[in-house]
Amino acid sequence: MRSLMTYIKTQRRSDNDELRRHRGDFLRCHRSDFLRRHRSDVSTCCLVVMLTCCLLTSCGVYSFSGASIPAEAKTVSVQYFPNNAQLVNPLLSNTLTNALNDMFVNQTTLQSVAQNGDLAIEGEITGYVTSPIAITGNQTAAMNRLTVTVNVRFTNKYEESKSFEQKFSQYQDYPSNQDLNAVQDALVEQIVEDLCQDIFNKAVVNW
Repeated sequence: MRSLMTYIKTQRRSDNDELRRHRGDFLRCHRSDFLRRHRSDVSTCCLVVMLTCCLLTSCGVYSFSGASIPAEAKTVSVQYFPNNAQLVNPLLSNTLTNALNDMFVNQTTLQSVAQNGDLAIEGEITGYVTSPIAITGNQTAAMNRLTVTVNVRFTNKYEESKSFEQKFSQYQDYPSNQDLNAVQDALVEQIVEDLCQDIFNKAVVNW
């Protein structure tokens, strides 16, 4: 009986050793296969990192938004946009100023400062106009158009050739049977977003 128990224990140890050997062979095989399959992915990631470092150090600061900014530039300042339009939306100045500042901060590595930034933006709202469009057969306007115009002065401290002064306009249409006061908040939100994108592109993307 004792010999039988000894045999069983010996056989179990042998089986366990064999199982460990097979497990090790299995893991080594799959590890090698994984490395072979993903070696190209790792190489691609390394290449992307190297190219990014080169762009940051030699050509200026780039962002995923496509912005190209001088490497020396660290700050941006957006001055308050006064509303000089004949028809005044009392919230438009704050809305535009804050949205423009947020776009530069969120889509670049620049830090916002109150004034005298390496990139400096100022200007004024010059137009806030609603006008009829899409005249129907009975000379009644089916749609109205709200247009906002701003004059922008942009100064690039390190690349003066990219500084500019330019007017930007954007609009949104709405049904003529709707009162402007009822829809202007949504219209202005989209118009401001489009204006900020145009100004951003002109300033640092050069579209």
